[in-house]
Amino acid sequence: MKIKPFELERYFAKYEFSVDYLLSSSDCDGMRMTELLELADPETKQLWENLTLGYTESQGLPLLRSEIAKLYQGVNADEVLVAAPEECIFLAMNALLEEGDNIICTYPGYQSLYEIAQSLGCSVTKWQPNEDANWQFDPDFLRSSITSKTKLIIVNFPHNPTGSMPDKAVFDEIVAIAKEKNICLFSDEMYRFLEYSTDDRLPSAVEVYDNAISLFGMSKTFGLAGLRIGWLVTKNKALYKKMATLKDYTTICSPAPSEILALIGLRAKETIIADNLSKIERNLNLLEQFLARHSDTFSWVKPKAGTICFPKLLLDKNATDFCKKVVEDAKLMVLPSSVYGYDDRHIRIGFGRDNMPEALDVLEQWLKKT
Repeated sequence: MKIKPFELERYFAKYEFSVDYLLSSSDCDGMRMTELLELADPETKQLWENLTLGYTESQGLPLLRSEIAKLYQGVNADEVLVAAPEECIFLAMNALLEEGDNIICTYPGYQSLYEIAQSLGCSVTKWQPNEDANWQFDPDFLRSSITSKTKLIIVNFPHNPTGSMPDKAVFDEIVAIAKEKNICLFSDEMYRFLEYSTDDRLPSAVEVYDNAISLFGMSKTFGLAGLRIGWLVTKNKALYKKMATLKDYTTICSPAPSEILALIGLRAKETIIADNLSKIERNLNLLEQFLARHSDTFSWVKPKAGTICFPKLLLDKNATDFCKKVVEDAKLMVLPSSVYGYDDRHIRIGFGRDNMPEALDVLEQWLKKT
């Protein structure tokens, strides 16, 4: 398998652990182990204290899969496959696609959502949103782009990197198109439950379409990226079996400590999510004020969910050079849109971290000097 470098991850590898501030991270702050263990109920506390570090069940710890199923309407544990989030994408694409297939994918987005398909010899139709229409994806483009070779539709809501969300009518239309054409729908839902208003929350794709695959995990919403625990949910039994079989060639099974810690996190989801949403609200208000003060430098569409947004750079320089200069002068990392292969006029700003106000102040002081 030959695959192109993952540009976003290579960019993070270059700067993430060498700068003083990160202002582009897409996750909420990582929880401390002690904080998470304090949230354990008697059952999970005992599981943690008596944990044996042997192999675990390939499909995932049964208790964990049952807890995951509770996040969805009409889903049971047998429809949940636990794996690392990136691994989940790899498994699904390899189970679904063959050379010559076509996929239609929301774009810009997480590179593996379309790059794995390209490495398998598939053609990729990139479905771009309209920035002037609040980064909305037009279902008419989706419908007109489907061909006899289209095997898979890939969506990502809440959307990375714009933070946009379609309304339910548009989402329903997307699902209806997939059903009408009998095309699988892969739904990346890694930022689910981080909607600023619950009125904007969409159903999970797996709740409304039997031929859908939903991706979620502990990394973004729960601030537990270090666990490397995610999952796929589908009611398509043949597809589930194929993905589970492919997992024998990847991790085989998940780390035993991570599964118990993920179970603790899920059982304390109301507390964890409420804390993260409170932090996001504070930071987003500060960011809105910052961007208003620097409206000659940035324009933006305020996101509706998640921890990131995608302001447009109004200066007479590209985003790559702008971000490089910020790193060099201020030891602060922001992410240029070029890592998405999408123009070079936008930057991704993250606001899910506690020190975001301090990082934003560093950027502001740098802007005043330039």
